[in-house]
Amino acid sequence: MPAQTPNDSPETGISPKDMAFVTKNATSTEPYQPGPDATHHEGVPTGILTGYHFTSEKFYPGVERDYWVYTPNQYDPAKPACLMVFQDGKLYLGPDVNPLAVFDNLIHRGEMPVTIGVFVQPGDKGPGLPIWGGTDNRSIEYDSLGDTYARFLLEELLPDVEKNVSITSDPAGRAICGISSGGICAFTVAWERPDAFSKVVTHCGSFTDIRGGHNYPSLIRRNAAKPLRVFLQSGSNDLDVVFGNWPLANQEMASALAYRGYDYQYIFGEGGHSLKHGGSIFPDTLRWLWRDYEK
Repeated sequence: MPAQTPNDSPETGISPKDMAFVTKNATSTEPYQPGPDATHHEGVPTGILTGYHFTSEKFYPGVERDYWVYTPNQYDPAKPACLMVFQDGKLYLGPDVNPLAVFDNLIHRGEMPVTIGVFVQPGDKGPGLPIWGGTDNRSIEYDSLGDTYARFLLEELLPDVEKNVSITSDPAGRAICGISSGGICAFTVAWERPDAFSKVVTHCGSFTDIRGGHNYPSLIRRNAAKPLRVFLQSGSNDLDVVFGNWPLANQEMASALAYRGYDYQYIFGEGGHSLKHGGSIFPDTLRWLWRDYEK
């Protein structure tokens, strides 16, 4: 085994090997493109996207963030709508997914229920990612196990959303989604509060040793199945760094969910740590997620 230099030690910083892998991953070309359901079709009514700024008072005191609410054209204030919450909301609103068009097309065709989309940014200030640093609150919020972020959503942010729209309290009508650390965050929220969210979508989920996420496969196996429907996506070129191997971690999650008899789907492709693959299959993901919901 070759001798380590200071920069090779996880305690002192990013290793050159990890930096090279992350750089290559971020610049690699993937064979995935959004499909026809990710573009607006003539005759399909469009909804409204509204931006907000929010400051946490209870769970992350003084931490601010932006969030956006998408209200479909078919929304009727007299009928509580379904809900889908996206972590890293600004990223999801980008061209790799184009969820507003997907929502419009699938709702118009009756392939998913009328659903309010809430796109939430991580907190603007915090300790950053362990080892690799940073200045935002994303890792604390997203990578941490436990119910803090779930309670932030349920007790702080969603009540702010509900000042303007009516949302169902039925967990079968509520989904949560995220990529990378946002992916494990989505799973954690549903794992902690299946009474509030029963549907989970994770893209390249960070079920690795950042803040304990590598423990989830064991926790799933050791506990009775919860009433969750879980979608997982990863790829052969996903991350392999000091925190763990993302393809293997997602495979472990899928195996654990299968062992406990969960309603789950695991899609493994050849993509890297991005939304390109997840975005290309997002319409089918939503069809699977909402397949038996009474619309």
